[in-house]
Amino acid sequence: METKIKETVAAVLSLSPAEITDQTSVDTVRNWDSLRHMNLIVALEGEFSIRFREEDIPAMTNMPLIRHMVAQELERKPTKC
Repeated sequence: METKIKETVAAVLSLSPAEITDQTSVDTVRNWDSLRHMNLIVALEGEFSIRFREEDIPAMTNMPLIRHMVAQELERKPTKC
């Protein structure tokens, strides 16, 4: 999961996966604007086949929170029988 998140964040923010750390945030990445934030949300939803709750999206502004929210939504995802 961690690698896929890093690769997705890196692709959307035009960074290399090696540049993505726990310090990666809206405050440390110059081009992380509102449009790229929404592109990141859509990319993560597509990569993991999940849907974030609308009220959670604005808070997903750093890697620890993104990891937490992806894990939370994966836990909520119904399993196929």
